[in-house]
Amino acid sequence: MVEVGRLPWDQSTFTGRLNYFARVTDLRLMFATSSTLKKVEGIVTAYRHGISLPHVTKEEAIRARVIYDSAFHPDTGDKMNVIGRMSAQVPCGILLIGGMMVFYKTTPQVVVMQFFNQTFNTIVNYTNRNAKSKTNNIQVATGYVGATSGAVIASIGLNSLAVKAPPLLKRWVPFGAVAAANFINIPTMRQRELVDGIIVTDKDGNALGKSRKAAVKGIGQVLISRLLLIAPVMCKGLSLA
Repeated sequence: MVEVGRLPWDQSTFTGRLNYFARVTDLRLMFATSSTLKKVEGIVTAYRHGISLPHVTKEEAIRARVIYDSAFHPDTGDKMNVIGRMSAQVPCGILLIGGMMVFYKTTPQVVVMQFFNQTFNTIVNYTNRNAKSKTNNIQVATGYVGATSGAVIASIGLNSLAVKAPPLLKRWVPFGAVAAANFINIPTMRQRELVDGIIVTDKDGNALGKSRKAAVKGIGQVLISRLLLIAPVMCKGLSLA
């Protein structure tokens, strides 16, 4: 039987994870049809229940696992909305970052762009939440309102400070606003993990208990990675200003 659960890329190494996530974030997976998703879900589910599928080749099994992982939540198995999937990050991120770098000069422009940006961030954070740590609607709303308000306040505040600054410096305003919003949105959306801790497992996936330190470390790494991901794009835009 083809082992759908075994990836050909060693997830204990950086290059293995890079190869895996390069495929899961492929923007073409956004356009996977319902029939395709149903098919790969059937293949993965059959494997997990020990059902043999002799007609499925190794290449088809690997492809099915990649498509499945890109579209279904790892904790619940539910199909994720398209905008919240990792495959939507590049196209949506380019549009939003481009918009924030162009429309930043007036307060209405700042409010509108941060509304769109934080709406997208909230969808992504909720879609990819740790489902083992329950998040209610109040926490989602709090994170959304807090992040949007924080981003708008940061943008307007930075804009006012940069009134007499050179145009190039003003273009850093969107980056500052995004950074401020991330530091509000992500911890708020994942506050239950900070309070209750996250489940820690051994290399075989056996639960060892919960750890708040692991939650703090994980969320901290998410914050840093989010900023590092957008920095090259924004800096490139700044150099072209």
